[in-house]
Amino acid sequence: MAAVETEELGRRYGRRWALAGVSLTLPHGSVTMLAGPNGAGKSTLLRVLATAIRPDHGTALVAGHDLRRARQEVRRRVALLDHHGYHYEALTARENLEVAAHLMGRPDDARVEAVLARVGLQGRADDPASTFSAGMRKRLALARVLLQDAAVVLLDEPYGELDPSGFQLLDGIIGEMRESGTTVLMATHLVERGASLCDHAIVLVGGQVAWSGPAAEVPVDVGNGSIAR
Repeated sequence: MAAVETEELGRRYGRRWALAGVSLTLPHGSVTMLAGPNGAGKSTLLRVLATAIRPDHGTALVAGHDLRRARQEVRRRVALLDHHGYHYEALTARENLEVAAHLMGRPDDARVEAVLARVGLQGRADDPASTFSAGMRKRLALARVLLQDAAVVLLDEPYGELDPSGFQLLDGIIGEMRESGTTVLMATHLVERGASLCDHAIVLVGGQVAWSGPAAEVPVDVGNGSIAR
């Protein structure tokens, strides 16, 4: 069974279909790049797979569970890194992760300190999130993803706000996820970087799959949406 499998998945906002019949299969342990121009449906697809929003059409299995009928089971197995972060501003980095661990049902999770160190925030663990730069907030969000230890990880423009050392950090974490057998789907405009890290690539244009294949062969013009479907 694949880690993620969708069939004619659709999601609309009003009269506009942000996803219009997306069918894809992600093998267990694969690292896949999701590319395409702005407005192609990348973020919508990730949010649907994470159960943050509901699909309006089609079916999907995520980590072996039906996206519509077993939403709680899907949520236990999927971690989403998106644009928002969702930090508690008044809490410290450590407290934010302790709250996250509690919500995951692991209130005494000993890995809080380990993930803070992994993302380079051990020296700021007791500072409020309100004092963090955008790049530090992204690192804190990444720490929460690591804490979840999910079977499927969805990354939405994960390199955004990061500095060069953050790029190297994220490259290393994605490599570690691959080695551990985690399935990763990463939406990014950094096509060359994504191609060097990923096994497969999927290009969305207008809410539909315009191209899929080996990441090393992804078309160079994915950002302008000119790929013929």
